[in-house]
Amino acid sequence: MAVDPNLIDDLEWRGLLANSTDLDALRAELSEGPVKFYVGFDPTAPSLHMGNLVQILTAKRLQDAGHAPYALVGGATGMIGDPKESGERALNSLDTVKDWVRRVQSQIQPFLSFEGDPEFTGSNGATMVNNYDWTAPLSTIDFLRDIGKHFPVNRMLARDVVRTRLEDGISFTEFSYILLQSMDFLELYKQHGVKLQFGGSDQWGNLTGGVELIRRAVGGKAHAFSTPLVTKADGTKYGKTEGGALWLDPELMSPYAFYQFWLNVEDVKVGELLRIFTFLSREEIEDLDAQTAEKPFLRAAQKALADQVTSLVHGRGETEKIKAASAALFGGGDLHELSVPTLAAALREAGGAKVETVGTIVELMVAAGLAKSNGDARRTISEGGAYLNNTRVEDPEFVPGESDLIGGSWLVLRRGKKTLAGVEVG
Repeated sequence: MAVDPNLIDDLEWRGLLANSTDLDALRAELSEGPVKFYVGFDPTAPSLHMGNLVQILTAKRLQDAGHAPYALVGGATGMIGDPKESGERALNSLDTVKDWVRRVQSQIQPFLSFEGDPEFTGSNGATMVNNYDWTAPLSTIDFLRDIGKHFPVNRMLARDVVRTRLEDGISFTEFSYILLQSMDFLELYKQHGVKLQFGGSDQWGNLTGGVELIRRAVGGKAHAFSTPLVTKADGTKYGKTEGGALWLDPELMSPYAFYQFWLNVEDVKVGELLRIFTFLSREEIEDLDAQTAEKPFLRAAQKALADQVTSLVHGRGETEKIKAASAALFGGGDLHELSVPTLAAALREAGGAKVETVGTIVELMVAAGLAKSNGDARRTISEGGAYLNNTRVEDPEFVPGESDLIGGSWLVLRRGKKTLAGVEVG
């Protein structure tokens, strides 16, 4: 089976091409046969996040089209970190970075095939590499002679992030990061025949630095392209929530909270995110675009987005648990049949309170923030608007018993049809 000749067209339609060194030449090479490519991830945190997911899924698209991925987790570059516009990065210990390397590798692995597809001519199986393996043994003298001599300082000073930092100061450590990343491309080019690198558009200077180093050092021809940064409608970055980054690790961000993020994206951005983060076909996405335009209140596109991305990251089974929990919380199922971790995550997301002992339903409603006062809670109950575990409560003196505790510690309170809160007991 030949490689997919429509790969570049699909990437363009999905809005995944921000910059390219020579798009026509890249298109021709990708159409001729399998190309080895790489994308890098620096372990500067214990988990990957939404921005990294763009690169992982783009790598999967290239592999699905017949090309061979090299997933680089930077045990060396992660010790330094790419320069930030806002200030110097804190340096992490070698042991910490090694631990994060293992975590990041385990997050990437499920998305790629390390055996390859036997239907393709040639092997397109993925390879995991760590740049610490070839960087650590390198002496300073060799690094300066073999790599540093190919980088004019005036060009390094012209990089946007460096110019931004010059006034306040940038260390030589971060200033030299581009040399390390460029050396990675040269090493993979020489040792494995890797001819393409891609990354986020904020990495464009590093990407082209590698292409240029290959040309200068060994007279080779390589390619690079970048994906756009994903931003909200107002231009600010996605990937940050009130609690921090949109992490892929379920211990840092619950699958329920992850699902809710995608479910609540703006109408104006949902089509773009469907193209970038899902493998739905062009016809399916254009149909969802039409539904958003005609009946936005149904939120069909957001539901499809949340379903697809959560299933990719956390698995179909977890997505079904989340959907069951969402339905049950508002009367569409038996709360006692839900997975307790999923229910707990949903209730923490909804908000509420933690109490040592169970009081009356009035006291619980006030504690959970569903009523402003005892009198307000009593009025809600008398009007038939108070629910405990989806059952209407009519007695303001009612005290929930042990059998009412879901999973041994949770009560689900609701005011009216839509205002929800959880109470954790203990």
